[in-house]
Amino acid sequence: MENRIKEQQLDLLADRTSTQTFQSNQLKIMDTFLGLCSHKCFSSTLFKKTSLAKATVGRIRLNLLKLGARIKISCRRIIIAIASACPYQDILSIANKRIKTIPNTG
Repeated sequence: MENRIKEQQLDLLADRTSTQTFQSNQLKIMDTFLGLCSHKCFSSTLFKKTSLAKATVGRIRLNLLKLGARIKISCRRIIIAIASACPYQDILSIANKRIKTIPNTG
C-alpha cells in the first residue's frame, strides 16, 4: 500500500494541493486517483505479458506517453507516426491491437 501511495504522490503529482479551498484540493486528489485507477485498468489489459506489465505510472508516462510523434488528423482517422528508432514499437503495436479489440459501448 505504501508503494501505491508513493506512486500516486510522485508520478501523478497528488501532493500538489496548493489551492485555497478544501473542495478544490479534494477534487485534485480524486482526479489523480482516477488517473491511477485508469492506469491499473490499462496496464492489466493492454500491457499483459510485456515488459511494461508491472510498470509504474511514471515509467509508462516516460516511455510511452512522452514520445515524439507526428500526428495527422483527417476526417475519418488519426494517424500517429513514431520514429523508426523507437525502442517500444513492439509494445505500442501490441497495445494498439488490444485497444482495437475492446468493444465499443457508446
